Amino acid sequence: MPSSTAPPPAAAPPATVARGSANVIVAVLAFSGIVTALMQTLVVPLLVQLPALLDTTSANASWVVTATLLAAAVAMPTTSRLGDMFGKRRIIFVNLGLLIAGSLVCALSDSVVPMVAGRALQGFGMGLIPLGIGVMRDVMPPERVASSMALMSASLGIGGALGLPAAALVAQNFDWHVLFYASAALAALALVLIAVFVPESPVRSLGRFDLTGSIGIGIGLVCLLLALSKGADWGWGSGSTLGLFAAGVLVLALWGRYELRTPEPLVDLRTTARPEVLFTNLAALVIGFAMYAMSLIAPQLLQLPEETGYGLGQSMVAAGLIMAPGGLMMMVFSPLSAIITKSRGPKTSLILGSVVIAAGYGLGLVMVHEVWQVIVFTCVVTSGIAIAYAAMPTLIMGAVPQSETAAANGLNALMRSIGTSTAGAAIGVVLANSTTTFGTAEVPSLAGFRTGFAIACGAAVLAAVLAALIPGTRPRGGAVPAAEAEAEPGTETETETERAAARGGVADGAAGDDRPRTASRTAG
Repeated sequence: MPSSTAPPPAAAPPATVARGSANVIVAVLAFSGIVTALMQTLVVPLLVQLPALLDTTSANASWVVTATLLAAAVAMPTTSRLGDMFGKRRIIFVNLGLLIAGSLVCALSDSVVPMVAGRALQGFGMGLIPLGIGVMRDVMPPERVASSMALMSASLGIGGALGLPAAALVAQNFDWHVLFYASAALAALALVLIAVFVPESPVRSLGRFDLTGSIGIGIGLVCLLLALSKGADWGWGSGSTLGLFAAGVLVLALWGRYELRTPEPLVDLRTTARPEVLFTNLAALVIGFAMYAMSLIAPQLLQLPEETGYGLGQSMVAAGLIMAPGGLMMMVFSPLSAIITKSRGPKTSLILGSVVIAAGYGLGLVMVHEVWQVIVFTCVVTSGIAIAYAAMPTLIMGAVPQSETAAANGLNALMRSIGTSTAGAAIGVVLANSTTTFGTAEVPSLAGFRTGFAIACGAAVLAAVLAALIPGTRPRGGAVPAAEAEAEPGTETETETERAAARGGVADGAAGDDRPRTASRTAG
């Protein structure tokens, strides 16, 4: 059985990363995460104009959004596993390189096919965020791990929130291609900063890359997410939609069977089935749903004409700026989440964040008549999202081996992405079926908006229930799993399987699992 030679996190990082350097690493990785997450909302202000801009139909233009979603779903588990094996910093360079290439393709495009291809390349950049979380765990001093990972995790929401007003401002005042030149420049800056200031992670996971598993999960996710994102256009009862759903479920079932049997899987499903990981990932899915519901509803409410009786008559740019404080609140509350996690544990942070999200949507049910009211409830919702998102990496890290940190966080980020896709489908159906006539057009009704808020509130409550089912965790100053924290500085850290063998039993959550475990090593 291979032995683990990864240095204990409590011993190695402080010797290699000084406090000043730690601050720079956190700032650079968080900036890179925000830049990557900007791609989520980069084209939202252009959605109405895209068919004319690209000389295509509305159905074809919608692929500009769908392509990014699908590529991100495939990229997160795959690039995260590659990062664990070959170096997280190295794969981050690949993510940013694809993001730059995709941005330039879009910037040079005037038709739908190259635009969709460029947006798909941009989607592959989303794998950077779980890799950044893994780098922080591997190289940061123990006392900085929780707060650093909290900010990196929250960058997924911060970038999406800040991207909306920035993209609206550029789209309204400049040629739309400037959006993509700007995203290429920001990604290039992030790449240079990482090359200069961020060290490579010393932790590796040995073995071969599970190419079959990567292809399998990619096909399964594409089928499911394609059905979710296009179901409203094709019809939820159409053969295409139902066929894709059935194919996705079948492929993922076969993929799961294969992953359980292969000795070096892309995703360790036995680890994923542990309650700490399982319930955290389920909570991530419904919180992703709750987060995206606000992004779909609030801008429409703000931009509808006042003559409807409930619209607030704001311009595209004004609506984006009104949403911007939500992104700033996420930056403020992610460090607060780390403080709560340190004193009360990450489970408490996740429950609290979910409750705050539910409270924000509860306010949204009644506070929709003035701009300041929209600002208040969106800020409450985003504050809860920041607290919840920031707690997830600590929960994940406490339950997986250090050599699998990026892969585990990649799966968690994937669950958030599936949640946002589901929100897009569900809220879209709600708004499409609750409309009122304004002039010659059908627009979402106030009752439809409130129904969307109620559904999102229910999702947040469900997240709190799922978080409550996570086994209790002791508050710790860092995000070091208890099994690793037991190791004395300067000694080798045993794998869970080896410790179980020494006790004459099997590892927790892996009863009957006699397949070889992946070893970890220190990169020279």
